[in-house]
Amino acid sequence: MKITSLNDKLTRRKNNAAIASDKSGAQKTIDLVSYSSLEEQKDYLVVDGRYTRTLYISGYPLVASSGWLNNLINFNGNIDISHHIQQVDAAIALPQLSRKITELESTRRALIKSGKIVGPEVTDPLESAQDLRDKIQRGQEMLFQFSAYISLSGETLHELDKQTKILESTLAARMFFSKVARYQQIEGLQSVLPRCEDLLKQQRNLDSSSAALTFPLLSSELVHEDGILYGVNKSNNSLVILDRFQLNNANSIVFAQSGAGKSYSTKVEIIRQMMKGTSVIVIDPEREYELLTKSVGGTYVKLATNSDQKINPFDQTANSLKSRDLSENIQDLAEIVSLMVGGLNAKDEASLDRALMAMYNNPKKRELLLVDLYNKLQDLNQHKLCERLDRYITGSLANIFNSPTNIDLNNQLVVFDIKDMPESMRQLMMLIVSNYVQNEVKASPKKRLLIIDEGWMLLEHEESARFIAGLVRRARKYYLGVSIISQQANDFLNNKYGKAVASQSALRILMRQDSTTIDNVVQQFGLSEYERNFLLTCDNGEALVIADQNHAALKVVASKQEHPLITTSPKEMYTDA
Repeated sequence: MKITSLNDKLTRRKNNAAIASDKSGAQKTIDLVSYSSLEEQKDYLVVDGRYTRTLYISGYPLVASSGWLNNLINFNGNIDISHHIQQVDAAIALPQLSRKITELESTRRALIKSGKIVGPEVTDPLESAQDLRDKIQRGQEMLFQFSAYISLSGETLHELDKQTKILESTLAARMFFSKVARYQQIEGLQSVLPRCEDLLKQQRNLDSSSAALTFPLLSSELVHEDGILYGVNKSNNSLVILDRFQLNNANSIVFAQSGAGKSYSTKVEIIRQMMKGTSVIVIDPEREYELLTKSVGGTYVKLATNSDQKINPFDQTANSLKSRDLSENIQDLAEIVSLMVGGLNAKDEASLDRALMAMYNNPKKRELLLVDLYNKLQDLNQHKLCERLDRYITGSLANIFNSPTNIDLNNQLVVFDIKDMPESMRQLMMLIVSNYVQNEVKASPKKRLLIIDEGWMLLEHEESARFIAGLVRRARKYYLGVSIISQQANDFLNNKYGKAVASQSALRILMRQDSTTIDNVVQQFGLSEYERNFLLTCDNGEALVIADQNHAALKVVASKQEHPLITTSPKEMYTDA
């Protein structure tokens, strides 16, 4: 018995030591996650040297509307928000509503009996209570108790007081009234923490429709998990991260005044798209992408009258085209030839179609050229049409379009520089390059972007405008995103093909506008008065981004490593500026 008793004592000591050890470990864990100091005042707390204040919403607007808490969600400050929503049983809610209706009805009758005016402070809650009672009885609504708490924090008491006044003013503008939880700051902080405990109990009755409008929380944040960084949100300093290939389509338009930063923001996107594995092709009329191309090891193609680099619009053979693709390709080539000769009548169009079909139905072993079309037209006795093509065959422009293609797109970044092209030929070259890219994309679809700078040039003639509208419409089928950049917003929005391009672009990036374009832009994209004023007054590099139906104002930000590769500021590019 003595031995057994001694063993029992030893066992109890071991167990007690283990319990003490567990308590010690738990205490160490608590010490790690808990604050080291707390000072409580009547209207704020000081937690680890940081000032914190909790407020609650005490008054609500009479009518709830979609996004009625947006001002709170998008508040530009360091805040934590907690909502507590608890359903009230209909068996309890209906007697309470009936009692409230009786009180309000009695008050109304007493006022009428005494000859006084019955104001909205009686009629509005009476009508609301009667309507809610009827809907609960029919099963159309439920009743909830809702409470909203906001915890503000700052480095100093002065900063905390300033943020509190701004928050109160922001809420009051939407008919929300807030109060500081005086002498209940600890309870307020505990109610904000993610513990599902409402210690303040500052509740308000809401029906299902009103409660539903409190979540999901609406905000101007734009974040895609696999996207790239476009900039910093102006409303709440969050990051705008988008994957344009997750939108309805990957097309985009960029409208901005000269010097507003449209090329800069586009080059920022190019660098970051390349980091995600996207291939990028750029048509550059102003030689703004040369430095970037050389810095990332891209292919830089200079197209000019005396250039050795060539693109042949006819370089696809019939064997590489399906019948549907061949038909589309012939229609696209007809647009190019029409632009070359200054337009076609119905007879010319029919003759051209026959000549193109004859070329591709009887392909030669060598690559088809413009001269082959010229010869087919000669065979069809289309001498007048041939005369209009002479300058591209034997004339001053024979060296541009009548040679085999000697470039390829097998690089992640390919830039076509057309700055040295004659002014009258730039639009035609943009069209030919776009068609060449389209054929390459059809042959080997992969994640690509085609960026067309100064895209307004393509709207000057119906042929090129119709082609680019068709390209934008079909791009999604081939994993292609087309980006159109233009200073001339009105040129696009007043043109039927330009409107088609805008409507087929899920991503719209609007930068600074002037008074001559702003009304058209506001009407086309359904902008608010705030967004209108923002576009008239925003700084360089600031933009309004519309991604499908989401709007966000942002500031484009480049890293220190990116900036030297993309800047076009004369002061930074030229040492003697």
